[in-house]
Amino acid sequence: MPLPKAELHLHIEGTLEPELAFELAARNGVTLPYADTEELRKAYDFEDLQSFLNLYYELMAVLRTEQDFADLADAYLARAAAQGVRHAEIFFDPQAHLARGVPMGTVVEGLWRALGAAEENHGVSTRLILCFLRDESAESALATLEAARPYLDRITGVGLDSAEVGHPPVKFREVYEAAAALGLRRVAHAGEEGPPEYITEALDVLGVERVDHGLRCVEDPALVERLVRDRVPLTLCPLSNVRLRTVDTLADHPLPAMLDAGLLCTVNSDDPAYFGGYAGDNFTAVRRTLGLTEDRLRELARNSFLASFLEDDEERRARYIAEVEAYEFGDAVS
Repeated sequence: MPLPKAELHLHIEGTLEPELAFELAARNGVTLPYADTEELRKAYDFEDLQSFLNLYYELMAVLRTEQDFADLADAYLARAAAQGVRHAEIFFDPQAHLARGVPMGTVVEGLWRALGAAEENHGVSTRLILCFLRDESAESALATLEAARPYLDRITGVGLDSAEVGHPPVKFREVYEAAAALGLRRVAHAGEEGPPEYITEALDVLGVERVDHGLRCVEDPALVERLVRDRVPLTLCPLSNVRLRTVDTLADHPLPAMLDAGLLCTVNSDDPAYFGGYAGDNFTAVRRTLGLTEDRLRELARNSFLASFLEDDEERRARYIAEVEAYEFGDAVS
């Protein structure tokens, strides 16, 4: 039985496995520029964030209908549940779909077919977070938020993702102010490839409650001190960091030092179909490569629930944390 955990940094489009990509392509009459699933898997060998994003957006062409999005989300939830995920806060990128002529309603209603039944079918509670593409305009982000208004009963918060460098958080001040006024929770990618200053800006300008990645905070001791003092969660993605060359090898990952510094770190999978591992795979990898103790693994799992947007259901949060505290480690996958 895997260690119970929450997943807080997961792009649903990044869970598109080659087999499902080909299945949806056949369903929708889309021709992929790959001979078969094996050739497509070989394309999942990235040099950097941009080369990953190019393939990521190319494969989105197979997602057309509500059923496609439902199948995508359900496949993720099944895999996540098998690896101990009890609660998932799932990102989606509506601009990438709107640009292809897929309406907001198709995306949200399709995802909700799976998310709405996730607890019954997989034993996983969920939240949905709408992400803005930071390499698109601020005006596009505002238009996207407006398009999402009819679906805000399904959406818990907003996030900011895609190519980071050259697109500072301040660019999205207005849309984050609008999201806050609507009562939406706020997170943002910062300090993955971008500098530590982007983390500070996300906190001060966007008012984020969690920082996605946040890896480069270690370069700024004053920022680390602030994050520790204010208990700002960081949603780290170790296997993603290695695949995108943010760290050279997993053995070089600063996670142990970050935990030693008192940072509220969590471990997540990011885009698991592309980066070689789901949530449990990431836990297993850091356990083996970084030599994390059982106490540290339990801390990471506890942190994931503490950092979750479960303020509307504190009884559930307490129940999940109790599962973590009662967990007995063995040799099984974490």
